[in-house]
Amino acid sequence: MARTTDGNGTPVPQRLLATATRLFAEQGYDRTSVQEIVEAAGVTKGALYHYFGSKEDLLQEVYSRVLRLQQERLDAFAGADAPVERRLRSAAADVVVTTIENLDDASIFFRSMHHLSPEKNKQVRAERRRYHERFRALIEEGQQSGVFSAATPADLVVDYHFGSVHHLSTWYRPDGPLSPQQVADHLADLLLRALRP
Repeated sequence: MARTTDGNGTPVPQRLLATATRLFAEQGYDRTSVQEIVEAAGVTKGALYHYFGSKEDLLQEVYSRVLRLQQERLDAFAGADAPVERRLRSAAADVVVTTIENLDDASIFFRSMHHLSPEKNKQVRAERRRYHERFRALIEEGQQSGVFSAATPADLVVDYHFGSVHHLSTWYRPDGPLSPQQVADHLADLLLRALRP
């Protein structure tokens, strides 16, 4: 029977996901074979298919796990007992930090999403839309209460912020002059300045 953890106690699904993420980032999704993934993870093909069903399922999970983390954190910020300006700023900074912390996942997704089947693509888009709608609701709450300017439609404000977030993988470098938190603070402050009445 196959072991469910490695020598360090890492469960097989996490090990497969970490290995696939690294290989997809280094070589590209389409140039990475199932055989390479299982060999590098030290498991059998049977184990991969047991946990993920297909290479495409692995690709979907690479993105979905980050989105689930970000959704949980956004829900916590949005539901906190704090002024809307502070809740939005926390959420806006957090999505930058969590994207930078998972930069491989984000870049793989934007480079490889077109490899997903229409059905899986639809599922991922629905998950992302749910996140954006919760974020937009914070902006609308501030606009309706007069804390934020309503001059720019909330949808456009969301697109403005997430356009910046989605481009992080093209320019952010861990050895660059700014830490993830500093980048996050700058982008969150830009967003709030744009919304100031």
